[in-house]
Amino acid sequence: MIDISTAGHDLQDEILKLIRTSQDAVVDALQSWTATVQSVTPDFPKVNLPYVEQLPKPETLVNGAYGFAEQLLSAQRKFANDVLQVAAPFTGQGDQS
Repeated sequence: MIDISTAGHDLQDEILKLIRTSQDAVVDALQSWTATVQSVTPDFPKVNLPYVEQLPKPETLVNGAYGFAEQLLSAQRKFANDVLQVAAPFTGQGDQS
C-alpha cells in the first residue's frame, strides 16, 4: 500500500528539484548572454548620478522582500495550525501537534 505522506513528500522533492534545475539553467544562460553582450558592446563612461549612493542595492531589496514573505508565510502557517487545533474537536482528529 502506498503511504500518502511519503508519496506527497517525494512529489514535493521532485518538484523542488525540477525548479532548482530550471533556475540553474536560467542563471547559466544569463551568464553566457551577459558575457556575449559584454564582449560586443563598447565601454561606456561611468555616469555619476546624484543620490545614486542612497538607493538600496538590488540584493537588499530582494532579501527584504523574501524576508517579509518568509515572515508572512510563517504567520499564515501558525494561523492555519491554530484554526485546525480549534476545529479539532469537531473533526474527530483530536490534538495532533
